[in-house]
Amino acid sequence: MKKLIAIDLDGTTLNAQSLISPTTEKALKKAMKHGHYVSIVTGRPYRMSGQFYRQLGLTTPMVNFNGALVHMPEKKWADEKETGIQRDLVFDILAQKKALNLDFVAAENKETFYIDSLDYFDSAFFASEATPSNLLTAKNLITDPTSMMVRTSKDQAASVSDSLIKQYGDYVDVRTWGGPTPILEIVSKGIQKAKGVEQVANYLDVKRSDIIAFGDEHNDEEMLDYVGWGVAMKNATDKIKSVANDITEKTNDEDGLADYLERYLDLNNQ
Repeated sequence: MKKLIAIDLDGTTLNAQSLISPTTEKALKKAMKHGHYVSIVTGRPYRMSGQFYRQLGLTTPMVNFNGALVHMPEKKWADEKETGIQRDLVFDILAQKKALNLDFVAAENKETFYIDSLDYFDSAFFASEATPSNLLTAKNLITDPTSMMVRTSKDQAASVSDSLIKQYGDYVDVRTWGGPTPILEIVSKGIQKAKGVEQVANYLDVKRSDIIAFGDEHNDEEMLDYVGWGVAMKNATDKIKSVANDITEKTNDEDGLADYLERYLDLNNQ
């Protein structure tokens, strides 16, 4: 039976160096060779994840910004969906940068990003160089962005998230990135990976029961709960492990996804 394999990136498909290892790449390509679909479902924007789409040679729709953008990379697609947040909210949160102990505040859409200061700008992290047009100002950000990204310290991430939800919970959802960097992703209320996966599955004509998804962090919860078979990484949070159908025997840094997928789909015997 043809499966849709929905893969989170950070903490799941990517190793500690934020790369897809040769072993994981080989397993995913083997799955596709046997007729299964692979779709990336991530909190990252496309400019910070498109290289993995290309590395795997994918042709399926992709889910970015935790579901706020569902698109067909580098192609026009009639079913493309992008859901934004209110522009005014961005500047309201920016005004609280110091009080919330934020390193930076960034607003993003499919094509570009805006960051309030270059003090913490890392061209490798943003997968782009910054110019004055990327500064987060009322002059530069003239439309509603698809997503916001803020960075704080690991020990303050939970309290910052709680504060943002308390203030803006009627309008947005706040999600935590997996991986080593304490990033909070802010998207429109009701946006979640599960809805993006549902749209991808409908387009590919794959039943919900034939979707398998891998994840490790809070932003994967609804996705793992929604799909027919949700798999938490060994390195996943306890919450994610509690909603998953199964847990990998190895971590993301040990090619846990590849190890599990090869056994689950019996790829070595096909």
